[in-house]
Amino acid sequence: MTLSPETESLAERYARLSREGADRRGVDAALRSLDMLISATVLIVALPILVIVTIVFLATSGRPLFYRGLRVGRHGRIFHMFKFRTLKRDAESRLGPYYGHELSIRTEAEVTRLGRWLRASQLDEVPQLWNVLRGDMSIVGPRPIRPTFFEELAQEIPQYWQRLVVRPGLTGFAQTRMGREETWAEKLAHDLEYIADRSVGLYLAILGQTFAFVTSRLTRPRPHV
Repeated sequence: MTLSPETESLAERYARLSREGADRRGVDAALRSLDMLISATVLIVALPILVIVTIVFLATSGRPLFYRGLRVGRHGRIFHMFKFRTLKRDAESRLGPYYGHELSIRTEAEVTRLGRWLRASQLDEVPQLWNVLRGDMSIVGPRPIRPTFFEELAQEIPQYWQRLVVRPGLTGFAQTRMGREETWAEKLAHDLEYIADRSVGLYLAILGQTFAFVTSRLTRPRPHV
C-alpha cells in the first residue's frame, strides 16, 4: 500500500524519497561483489579467533553473546545489527536516551573488561559481516543508526534521507576522518560525500585507512598508571 503525503510519517516519507531518488550506478554491483567476497573471506579466516573469543566471552561475561540492535537500513528498512556484546547486561536500556558526547561518557562506564579489548581490536564488529552477507549492510557506507535517533534527526536535518540511498556500512568517511563527538550534521556531510563519489577505488581506500587506524590503536603504547 502506498501512503499519501498526508498520512505517512516523516520516517516513511524519507524512506520513500530514498527509493524515488536512488542514484543507481553500475559500480554498485561491483561494490556488492566486493562486500560478499571480503566478508566471507574474513569470516572464514577469522573463525579460529572467533571460537576462542566466544569461549572466553561465555566464561567471563555469560550470555547473551551478541548485541542485537535495531538499525535503519537502505530505503528505511529496519534490521537487527549484530555485534559481540561489549557492555554489561541491560546497558542498552540505560544508554538508550543518549547520543553524542554524553553517550560516549556513559558508555565508558558500562564497558566490560573483555569488551574493552574487543573494541580496541575492532573484533566486536566482526559479526556485522553476517549483516553484510545478508545484504543488510555494506562494508563501506554511513554507519547504521537507531530508529529513534533517525526520527529525531529526520526532523532536524532535511537532507538526512539521502543517507538511505545506500546500505549502511561497517566503516566510512565519517569514521576515518572524525570522532564520536562531532555533530550528526558534520558526519552527514562526509557520508554524503562518499555516496556521491562512491567507487571501487574509494571503497578500497577507506578500507585501507580503517585498517591503518585499527593497527595504530593496537600498537600504540599504553600509558603507565
